[in-house]
Amino acid sequence: MPEKWVDDLQKIRSIADYQFGKGVGKQLFPDEVKIVLSKRTGRIRYIYLGEKRLATLRPTNGLFSLSITGAKRIMENVKPPRLWVRVKEEAAPFIKKGRSVFAKHVSDADEEIRPMEEVIVISEEGEVLAVGKAVLTGEEMKAFKKGVAVKVRKGTAEESQEGG
Repeated sequence: MPEKWVDDLQKIRSIADYQFGKGVGKQLFPDEVKIVLSKRTGRIRYIYLGEKRLATLRPTNGLFSLSITGAKRIMENVKPPRLWVRVKEEAAPFIKKGRSVFAKHVSDADEEIRPMEEVIVISEEGEVLAVGKAVLTGEEMKAFKKGVAVKVRKGTAEESQEGG
């Protein structure tokens, strides 16, 4: 294992721990991940496990944008998970297609969520529906009856069409 690669793996795990909670880095990024650097800047850009992209490191703020695959790894392997938003069943088909989550459709949410954080949208049964960015705090998502709670970046229906 090249030393630079070990440093990069430690770096992405540390960022994941900071962003999603202690211990998430090791669960999200196992030793077999492939780190792809930006051709232009030489900085870490994408993290893959096999052929599936787990996350993209955003150069604007140095935090991760999760893929659906990455979100599923977190929900399956991290107990208790953080940064999740549970939605009512009637909204699930629309959210899977990449539509925004409205506050009136939120049945529960992690109270630690702050606006602009990366969140995982799940069904009542805990199935990952989408990934996106919080617009409200977790408490506001549960309390409000109007307005957008999460701007969805990608739904599971979109991801399956593209193959990850």
